[in-house]
Amino acid sequence: MSAHVPSGHVLADRFVRTRGQEVAVILGAALCTALFAQVAISVPGSPVPVTGQTLAVVLTAAALGPRRGLLGQLAYLLLGAVGLPFFAKAASGWGALLGPTGGYLVGFIPTAFLVGLAARRGYDRRLWTAVPLFLAGQLLVLGIGMCWLSVAKSLDLATAFQKGFVPFLPGGLLKALIAGVLTHFAWRFARAREV
Repeated sequence: MSAHVPSGHVLADRFVRTRGQEVAVILGAALCTALFAQVAISVPGSPVPVTGQTLAVVLTAAALGPRRGLLGQLAYLLLGAVGLPFFAKAASGWGALLGPTGGYLVGFIPTAFLVGLAARRGYDRRLWTAVPLFLAGQLLVLGIGMCWLSVAKSLDLATAFQKGFVPFLPGGLLKALIAGVLTHFAWRFARAREV
């Protein structure tokens, strides 16, 4: 087999062959996001904590591609909404989706699809394209979440920006760097195994 992996493939395409494996990786993405959600740090003056969720969203989307990535995040939201302690700080229920942090959670769906789509085109394979891709994913979640926060808490956009966007930029950049390094090395490892 060639060491060159054609564009159009994501990491999961290398081992997902059956419907059962497909379901397993989708549920795995949901569980990974739930696990990373438990890394939650309160932000003074904001109802939104810093969490590891968006790192899980971009990593799983890049690994699984647009359809599986999106389904993984839909599964995550549905499992949390029906009562499993999947959201930040082991929260659950429909109230979490409708409250001030709901927009960030809902933002995982388009982010997973778009990051997965870009990964399918090979943007996750090189560090200099992966980091901007993952940073764009972080910013998309923050933008959707900030708008939702503005409505949920009756805040003007400037205040929502200060409470729901700005405090999360350093963490978003750090998560984009971590995701970029991890996917870059995952692809290098995958290519090395083919030689």
